[in-house]
Formats: sequence, C-alpha cells, structure tokens
Amino acid sequence: MNELGPETTHIWIVFHGMGYLSRYFLKYFDELAPEAHYLIAPQAPSKYYLNNQFKHVGASWLTKDNTQMGMENILSYLDALMADLSIPKDPKLVIFGYSQGVSIAMRWVARRGISCDHLILYAGGIPEELTSEDVAHIAENTQIRIIVGNRDEYITPDRWEKQQELIERLFGDKALVEVFEGKHEVRKEIINRLP
Repeated sequence: MNELGPETTHIWIVFHGMGYLSRYFLKYFDELAPEAHYLIAPQAPSKYYLNNQFKHVGASWLTKDNTQMGMENILSYLDALMADLSIPKDPKLVIFGYSQGVSIAMRWVARRGISCDHLILYAGGIPEELTSEDVAHIAENTQIRIIVGNRDEYITPDRWEKQQELIERLFGDKALVEVFEGKHEVRKEIINRLP
C-alpha cells in the first residue's frame, strides 16, 4: 500500500491475523500519511471459507498440523518476498503482527535475524519456544510494543501471566506493554499513533 519514494520514512511489514486476507487487513493502516508510510502485507498461505455460506474467504498462517514444515515454507516465502522487494535501508522498518500474525512476525524476526526499528506485537501470543538468544540481535534502540485489550476473549488471565513472563525473559525492560480498553480487535486510532 502506498508508494515507496524519497519521502518514505517508515516501511511496515504487517502480518494479519487468522481469518483475514492481507488486502483487507491493509485498511486498518489507511489513515497513516501515504507519502511517509509504505506497507507490505504478506498473505497467509492457507485460505478457507469463513462460514457455511461460502461467501467470505479468510486465511491462516499455521495450524498444529506439521507446524515446523509450515513455518519453514512461510520463511522461504518471506525470504523470496523480501529479496524481490529490495527494501532500502534509510526508512525505519516496522514489523507489526496482529493476533496469529504475532507468532509469524516473532518467528521470522528470531529465525532470520531481522533487525527493525519498531517491533509491534498486537493482541497475539509470542511463541513459547523462543529464547532470549533468539532475539539477542534486536538492537537496544528498537522500540518494542506489546498491545492487548483488557477484555480480549483469547487472552485468559493464566495465558496473560505466561506471556508477561515470556516478555520479561525475551526483552527484559525493553518492551512497553500497553493495555487498552477493548476486546480482540484492531483499532485504527492505536495504529495511527504507533510509529
């Protein structure tokens, strides 16, 4: 979304959640200044009908079936996508994951040694297999934000406690945790003030 040019200050790689298609997920970013923000939204590979009316299509990144092979396929896809795009170094790089996209964003950053200026993990779970060594390459000045709704129906108190422990183990005090009033939802007003 938008054009990559001399006025571009931020390049976003945005990973949608389960049930989205990337082209529709981009609508949540359409209030960002188009001359300053260039967005890339990789598409999850597995598509399916969202209900029994066979009208709306959604997509999923991974399931518990053959997860490791699925992740390797996704990493190969992302490698090819990034090689094809030839992203310049000057603009700030923003990695954004929403819901299921958080696990993809984090595994990509960890397994490929991706450095970025902003790492935004919104309403999703960080994979429990990750260690502090997996994210040791993340620069000290990288802004890390964890965003979650206080009534998110997918984040139970027990799960949130485990995620907080994982956040502390991976990032120490480098991550800013923001809890907003709301459920499991993307909010444009939050996105608009992030970078």
